[in-house]
Amino acid sequence: MINKLAIKSDTIGALSSGLCLAHCITTPLIFLFQPLTSQFEKPIPFWWKILDFIFLFISFFAVYWSSKNSSKSWVKIALWFSWILLTAAILNEKVGVFHLPELAVYIPAISLVFLHFYNRKYCTCSDESCCAN
Repeated sequence: MINKLAIKSDTIGALSSGLCLAHCITTPLIFLFQPLTSQFEKPIPFWWKILDFIFLFISFFAVYWSSKNSSKSWVKIALWFSWILLTAAILNEKVGVFHLPELAVYIPAISLVFLHFYNRKYCTCSDESCCAN
């Protein structure tokens, strides 16, 4: 089963990053339109708050397996760099250390989607020898 996940890691990573991006885009819209839909403010559900971390957890393993099986070293570096930037932006958003624009989350999430698709199409190892680099 782990080998199947390793093979599908780019698909899983692109899907996870894409869902994370959709979550990040829809959250402000939900809060913007919430006063129009109800008379009382409803608390944000816990499951909605934790989705960021679920996506980060899934994308960590997708980046790990994709970078392990990629044939291009620059793609490996770019995958990890984008994941670290996304993690830092999300943690900063939760803790509020710095004021960052929403693009701080969107750009690394879009980068991860693109890099996973690129890696899947152009950098997939056909055997173990090319992945050893």
